[in-house]
Amino acid sequence: MLSGIWLILAFVAVVVLMILAISKLNLHPFLAIMAAAVVLALVSIIPIHIGGNPNVASRVVEGTFYAGTLAWTVGQGFAMIFSGIGIVIILGALIGSILEATGGAFKIADMIIRLLGKASPTAAMVVMGWVVSVPVFCDAGFVIINPVRRTIVKRTKVSGVATALGLGAGLYTSHVLVPLTPGPLGAADVLGMMDYLWTVMWVSLVISIPGLIAAYFWAVYRGRKDKSEEDLAIQDDATVKSYEEIVKEFGGLPNGLLSLLPILMPILMMAMAQIAQNLFPDTWTEAAAVFRFLGFPMIALAIGFIFGIILLAVTGKMPKFNTITNDTLKMLGPILLITAAGATLGRVIQDSGMVPFIEANADVFTWMGLAFPFLISAIIKTAQGSSTVAMIATAGIMMPLLGAMGWADSNISIALCIMAIGAGSMMASHANDSYFWVVNNLSGQSAQQGYKNWTTMTVVQAIAVLAGIFAFYGIYQLVG
Repeated sequence: MLSGIWLILAFVAVVVLMILAISKLNLHPFLAIMAAAVVLALVSIIPIHIGGNPNVASRVVEGTFYAGTLAWTVGQGFAMIFSGIGIVIILGALIGSILEATGGAFKIADMIIRLLGKASPTAAMVVMGWVVSVPVFCDAGFVIINPVRRTIVKRTKVSGVATALGLGAGLYTSHVLVPLTPGPLGAADVLGMMDYLWTVMWVSLVISIPGLIAAYFWAVYRGRKDKSEEDLAIQDDATVKSYEEIVKEFGGLPNGLLSLLPILMPILMMAMAQIAQNLFPDTWTEAAAVFRFLGFPMIALAIGFIFGIILLAVTGKMPKFNTITNDTLKMLGPILLITAAGATLGRVIQDSGMVPFIEANADVFTWMGLAFPFLISAIIKTAQGSSTVAMIATAGIMMPLLGAMGWADSNISIALCIMAIGAGSMMASHANDSYFWVVNNLSGQSAQQGYKNWTTMTVVQAIAVLAGIFAFYGIYQLVG
C-alpha cells in the first residue's frame, strides 16, 4: 500500500487518467470518477477486508460491509448524496422545468426586458440570464430566451454578438455559482454546507457581480469588433413572428408574481431561517423553530415546488405534470450519479491517508489559497467540457483538505471555496462543451467566432470572479 508522497503522486496520476478517460475515450463521467475512487482506494491504506490495515480503527459490521474497509468507504460516499442533496436537486430541477413549461421563465425575461431593455439591451440580457438560470439549466435557458433576444436585436439595432454573449454569460454565471442548480448544490453538499445553504447563496450573489460586470463590458467590446450571421441577415418579420409564436404556444404568459414565487419563496425561507438562527442561537422559541424548519433546504425547495404546482394549475398546464416530472427525472439521473461519484472520490481521499500527509506539509498547498480549487476545477473543466462534472469532482478532492487549507472552521471560507470551484468550472468553454455550441449556433456565430468571442468571454469571467473572491476574502479577513 502506498503512503506519503507516493500516494500523492498516485492521486495525481489517477486524476489525470480520469480526465483522459472522460475527454479522450468518451467514458461516462460517472464510470470514470468511480473508477478513479476505487483505484485510489486500492493503492492506499484503505483495507479491502476485515483483517486489513490496523491504522483503521473501526471494525463495526454495518449491513453487509465492514466499517473502515474499501467497500464501506465507497458505499458511504455514494450514499451520502442520496440521503441528503438528492431530493433538493430534484425539487430545484422540477421548479425549473415548471417555469419552462408554463412560460414562467419567459415571463421573467420579458419583465426584465421591459425594465432594462430600452436603456441597455445588452445589460438587460446579462441580468435576465443571471435571474432565469437560478432554477433553469443554462442550455435550456438560452433556448427559452433567445427569441426575446432576437426581437430586441432587431427592434433596437443593438449587436447580436453582444446580446448573445451577455445572455450566455448571465446564464452561465448562475449555473456555476448560485445554488439551486446541481453544480453549486452538489459542491455545497460535498463540502458540508447544506445546513448553511443561505450563506452559500448570498455569497454567490455578491461574487456574481464582478463576473456580470466583466461579461457586460466584454460583450459590448466584442459586439463592436465582430458581426454574426444574425447581425448580417436577420429579418424583422421573422424575428417578431418568432417571439409572438412562442407566446402563443404558451397560451399567453403567466402572471409575473406567480412566475417569480417558485424562485423567491425558497430564497426567502432560507434567509428567514438564517435570521432566526442569528437572533436566537441558543434558544428554541416556537417562532425560531418554525423558521428554521421552513428554511431547511429540502423544505424550502418543497415550498417553491408547491408554488410551481400552483403556477401549473393557474396556467392550465396540470395535465403536463406527469410528463414534466418524468422528463426531469430522466435528465437528472446522470447528474445525481455523477454527484454521488464525486462524493465517493472525496470519501476515499479522506480515508486514504492522504489528509495527514497533506496536513503535515500544508505549506505546499496553503500558499495558493483559493487559487488551488480554482485551478483544479479549471483543468478538469477545460479537459472534459462539463462544468457540473468539474465542480463535483473538485469538491470531492477539496472536501478532506478543508482543514489543511485552514477553512474548516469558517462557513464563509468554505462558501468562497465553492465559489472558487465554480469560477474554475467556467474556464474555458470550448468545443467539448455543449453550451459552447448552444450559444454560438443560436446566435449565428461560427466555431471560429465562438472561440474569439465566447471562449474568451468565459476566461474573462472566470478571472473576474476569482478576483472578486480574493477581494471578498481580503475584506472578510480584515473585518472578521
